[in-house]
Amino acid sequence: MLFGPHETNLGHGRSLSERHVAYYARRAVGGCGIVVTETASVHESDHPYERAPLAADCGPGWADVVAACRPSGALVLASLGHTGAQGTSAHTRAALWGPSAVPDVVTREVPAEMAPAEIAALVAGFRAATRTAVAADLDGVEVDAGPRALLRQFASGLTNTRTDVHGTDRLRLLREVLAAVRADLGSGRVLALRLSCDEQAPWAGITPASAVTAVAELAPLVDLLVVVRGSGLAASAYRPDGHTAPGSNRELTAAVRAAAGGTPVVLQGSVVDVAAAEAALAGGVADAAEMTRAQIADADLVARTRAGVPVRPCTLCNQACQVLDVRNPPVSCVADPRSGHETGEPAGVPAGAGRRVTVVGGGPAGLEAARVLAGAGADVRLVERSGRLGGGLRLVAALPGRARFADLADWLEGEVRRLGVRVELGVTADDGDVVATGARPRPPGFDVADDAWLLLAADVLAGTDPPPGPVVVHDPAGGPAGTGVAELLAAAGREVTVVTPDEVVGVRLAGDLAPANTRLLRAGVRRETGCVLRAAGGGVAVLADRWTGAERRVPCAVVVDAAPPLPGTAPDATVPAGDVVAPRTVLEAVLEGRRAARAVLEGWPGERRPEEPRPPVA
Repeated sequence: MLFGPHETNLGHGRSLSERHVAYYARRAVGGCGIVVTETASVHESDHPYERAPLAADCGPGWADVVAACRPSGALVLASLGHTGAQGTSAHTRAALWGPSAVPDVVTREVPAEMAPAEIAALVAGFRAATRTAVAADLDGVEVDAGPRALLRQFASGLTNTRTDVHGTDRLRLLREVLAAVRADLGSGRVLALRLSCDEQAPWAGITPASAVTAVAELAPLVDLLVVVRGSGLAASAYRPDGHTAPGSNRELTAAVRAAAGGTPVVLQGSVVDVAAAEAALAGGVADAAEMTRAQIADADLVARTRAGVPVRPCTLCNQACQVLDVRNPPVSCVADPRSGHETGEPAGVPAGAGRRVTVVGGGPAGLEAARVLAGAGADVRLVERSGRLGGGLRLVAALPGRARFADLADWLEGEVRRLGVRVELGVTADDGDVVATGARPRPPGFDVADDAWLLLAADVLAGTDPPPGPVVVHDPAGGPAGTGVAELLAAAGREVTVVTPDEVVGVRLAGDLAPANTRLLRAGVRRETGCVLRAAGGGVAVLADRWTGAERRVPCAVVVDAAPPLPGTAPDATVPAGDVVAPRTVLEAVLEGRRAARAVLEGWPGERRPEEPRPPVA
């Protein structure tokens, strides 16, 4: 099993930090077999994001990662690469490097066509980085020719239109790099290659058929081959979210393995379930599995599996683990917010033996609080007013592509029951040690006439079928709720319009932004952007342009409001958590549930002595 390279924003400048070390060591302790560190640029011309590691600065950090991981039996490889035209010139203030002057499809930056001297400098950069890795006693390196890599750009006819030897033979540079790395790596260390085998542009570039031919040539040069998919044309193909079925690279990987001539091949691409990974290996699809996001969600995935303990599931939401954005957030996970924060969030909590604790609310915050408290030995009572645990997780799971949030709800429920929490459903309470009773509805910020229907997005997700007629989805939040509800209703044959003040629908969807808008377009959903909803009635909704105030009208019989709700209420003597504090996402709910449990066990605010009787709950 591999823990693959990915952006973390954990670095100090361009070097690996103690946060990197703790992050990787936690996975090694959890049983991971191979840890591949965050891709380091082999040349200073490449600075793709602010905290992107630079191989020349990574020696001490790599050595620290090896020292932390090797006692657990994990191999540590350094990922080495250069993003070329898919980087940014914001940090270097110099022209990007590329095989040809082809504008990048994402940034629209035009790179400078690399001259022979720059090609030689790139190869020398890979050699120097390899020597640094060997000096740090790494177990090997992985050369990046994946979706964002300059080496992939040289291998593709979409970006390489050269007429010299590096254009007529597009794999030449990759072979030169592999030969240079092998020469400096020496014997006894692993040379791995991460290779994009499908750019998702069937009219040109790297296709599965051309990749199979390339692999027959490249596989003998390496010890391990990681098969990936994607390019600038299909950035989401590398780490797709829940709209793509897990294990989507199985067929491609099997074809590549058949051409690899015995070189071990790794299956990558939403491999998040151990049983599915084992089935792929048993079926001859691959020789190993990369389960990166699964181990961000549960660092102890291997250890839990061996012990027969249920594994905390990855929701495939990409919300907190895909951090290549302008905010530079540290990597984390909605299921385990301690991921990426190993040096800041304590690993454990004070002992809770002898404590009797009541948690009010069975959503993600309450479930996590109850789980942590029970795991610390406390006698925990969990009170939930509805007839089912899971709260908002169950609603989120009704959205397209978010079904795995139900798995997280099931896991949390299973854990609290396994740990002996006394669960009381259909019971209403206002007071407890931890109060996680959720949010309350927000009154609409627009006029609704008597002849128009108003529903909340939560109503639709809970199963309420809107009355007949055109539907306007009011989405001032730009998150998954508005676009997801629009998709659901359009799939049911409804006429749907999404109204947003933003210049694009779903502005907060990160990696799913472009795919979500594509899905809406294909479903026939009308998108009204840059406007606010003023009123609904008389069969129309009145919209006002955000900038000019000019009004326009769209058909409307039903408004589904996806505006964020208001915070709930909690007594002052309790520890609040989740949406009762401020309506946000599952990430904050789970994090605050964990922190609330710790606060209770540390005696804040207001410690109750173990011998004091618990007050009755209404």
